[in-house]
Amino acid sequence: MKICVFGAGAIGGYLAVRLANTGQDVSVVARGPNLAAIKEHGLRLRIGGAEEVAHVTATDDAATLGPQDYVIVTLKAHSLPPVVDRLKPLFGPDTAFVTAMNGVPYWYFHGLPGHEGRRVEAVDPGGAVSAAIPPARAIGCVVYPACEAPEPGVVTHIDGDRFTLGEPDGSRSLRVEALSKALIAAGFKAPVRPRIRDEIWVKLWGNLAFNPLSALTCATLDMLATDSGTRRVARAMMLEGQAVAEALGVKFPIDVDKRIEGAAAVGAHKTSMLQDLERGRPMEIDALVTAVTELGRAVGVATPTIDTVLALVQARARAAGCYSG
Repeated sequence: MKICVFGAGAIGGYLAVRLANTGQDVSVVARGPNLAAIKEHGLRLRIGGAEEVAHVTATDDAATLGPQDYVIVTLKAHSLPPVVDRLKPLFGPDTAFVTAMNGVPYWYFHGLPGHEGRRVEAVDPGGAVSAAIPPARAIGCVVYPACEAPEPGVVTHIDGDRFTLGEPDGSRSLRVEALSKALIAAGFKAPVRPRIRDEIWVKLWGNLAFNPLSALTCATLDMLATDSGTRRVARAMMLEGQAVAEALGVKFPIDVDKRIEGAAAVGAHKTSMLQDLERGRPMEIDALVTAVTELGRAVGVATPTIDTVLALVQARARAAGCYSG
């Protein structure tokens, strides 16, 4: 099958190498030094003390690749609206769009009974994304691996190998089954879940609280989850998020305290939002936090603690030049 990975960073590179080395027709859309390195040396994956190399088609112009069977986007959510027009040449009549991104996806209300026709402004401003990429194309994907890109054209795998998949309407379609099989053949765990929003929320639950709190305090996950003050704030945010999610029909398989303990067990880890702040990069506030407040308003659930932390982290990010809103 033809698979384009749009955004050949850490996670995109990990996927691309493994899929290409099991015989899939893989291309990547990248830019700058990363693109130059991939073209010259191939895409290199360092994993388990070894290095795998995949010589994939690499370009900064998706129009040169033509229609694909699957387009896997591994960008951060705020990077998607500006590039939707660049994605269009990759779509044929049956191309599936796999959202391997954190946070609330732009297609969240698609196939959700009682909410058809709604959209999430925070991640689909003005409806630009859904107009360019109809939600019917989307396959949900929750990303669990941790990877880094220490230099152009190189990905280092740290931990994890699971990419959970699901159709927004809960069906077990031929296209999601075929993608699952391709990922499994490439060495990943790729279960297909009928309730993909439940999976999205279990990951989002922690990101919603710990990411903005880390950016405000510069504290690592273990400190945030064990300090009595920050843990109390995080727990309040998570309970508000849980109320929003449950009003939308989500079922949580674990309770809030177990989820917090899971974050503490990660150890002295800097969240992605804190890393972006330190490096002066755009911060992923809207998909992780703003969207939750928007969903809360949609279902009539108040989110006072989330609202307060959101206002603070937006102000912090604007002052650092890392957020435009």
